[in-house]
Amino acid sequence: MPEPIDATTFDRLREAAREAAQLAYAPYSTLHVGAAALVDSGVVVTGCNVENASYGLTLCAECGLVSDLARSGGGRLVAISVVAGDGAPLTPCGRCRQLLMEHGGPELLLDAGEEATPVPLGVLLPGAFDTEMLEERRP
Repeated sequence: MPEPIDATTFDRLREAAREAAQLAYAPYSTLHVGAAALVDSGVVVTGCNVENASYGLTLCAECGLVSDLARSGGGRLVAISVVAGDGAPLTPCGRCRQLLMEHGGPELLLDAGEEATPVPLGVLLPGAFDTEMLEERRP
C-alpha cells in the first residue's frame, strides 16, 4: 500500500514529472509535458508527451503514464502530477481526463500546485463515461 497522500507525496510526484518532461519529444509545440502518478501498490509511474508531424497522432504525457502503468503490472492510480517543462502544473485535457478516469476513477487526486489543494478527478470530469455505464448499456 502507498503511504498516505500528502504534500510530500505531491512534491515527489512533481519532481518525477519534471524529470519526465525533460525527455519529451516536442519539436512542433515545444511544450514539454511530464506526468507522474502514484499507484495503489506504492509504485510511481511516469510518462512524457511525444508529438508527431500529424498532430492527431501526438501522445500526451498521460498516455505514456498509463502505458507505464500497464508495463509495471497495473493497479489503480491514486495521485498524479502533470507539469510543463518549466515545472508548472498543467490540467489534463479532456481526452486524458477520460483515460485517467479508466485507471484511477473519480477519486484520483490531481496535483494543483504547491499552494493549492489537490483536486479529485471526478470534479474535473463529472458524469464521466465509465465501465459501469458501459455495462448498463449493453444489450
